[in-house]
Amino acid sequence: MEITGKTNEYLLLETLHADYTGQLESPRSQALSILWPLDDQTILTIDTVRHQPEPHQLLFLTEFHRVKVEQLGQVRLLRFNRAFYCIIDHDTEVGCKGILFFGAEDLPTVRIPEAEQRKFELLWEVFLTEMKSSDHLQVAMLQMLLKRMLILSTRLHKEQHQAEAMGQGQFDVIREFNFLVEKHFRQKHKVADYAAMLYKSPKTLSNYFARYNQETPLHMIQHRILLEAHRLLAHSTLPVNEIADQLGFADVQAFSRFFRRKEGCAPSLYREKTRTAGRNANPAGNTA
Repeated sequence: MEITGKTNEYLLLETLHADYTGQLESPRSQALSILWPLDDQTILTIDTVRHQPEPHQLLFLTEFHRVKVEQLGQVRLLRFNRAFYCIIDHDTEVGCKGILFFGAEDLPTVRIPEAEQRKFELLWEVFLTEMKSSDHLQVAMLQMLLKRMLILSTRLHKEQHQAEAMGQGQFDVIREFNFLVEKHFRQKHKVADYAAMLYKSPKTLSNYFARYNQETPLHMIQHRILLEAHRLLAHSTLPVNEIADQLGFADVQAFSRFFRRKEGCAPSLYREKTRTAGRNANPAGNTA
């Protein structure tokens, strides 16, 4: 089920099965997606990494994730665009910017504990009921339900990533750091750049991340650059020197050194390996 408003608002709710029609591999512009597997039969390759999510493990995707379906069990899909609900403009309401979406994690996930599953099930049922409504309050009601889904998911993410031990102010700094990295990783590669934008010292940022039980800020920046390099090498035909330029490296040699250090091989070899793996993949998603 989907609705499209007069100003391009878009919301999709659907339960996908093995005979799905390709929604996962064809994201809409400016759309965010939540995947909710109901069993352990789904296998996805997301940005060249193979994932087999557990039942009731939510996955949060942006339009920039590249998804290939290897095998599909039963998966609920919730997708909305910025016109329907902008999480950046409404960050004070849901607090998921830099955590569930637009963060430094390559694939943010949240596990729905058994004690919380009924709460999410009821929310999905109300969603479906409201999608069938046709009065002038439908969009407002659906936006309210989406906000509840995002708030519940953000709370679980904080609990499961030990953020509850931090003060809200410190946690918000980490969220903003993640979001700034997503916006500026092509131009800014140093922790000091982001620390200055956050009015913090690099050491303070590192202390916050240590408390949050995450990698260092520098690792998060470099991980985001590497993720984009993977995407461009695997899914574009851009020459390596143009990829280096897009990612803010002084020259192709600097990019190649960075990539070798992180990936263990040259960018050109990585591109060939991923394309060979794609050509040799059988329908079950395993290499021949």
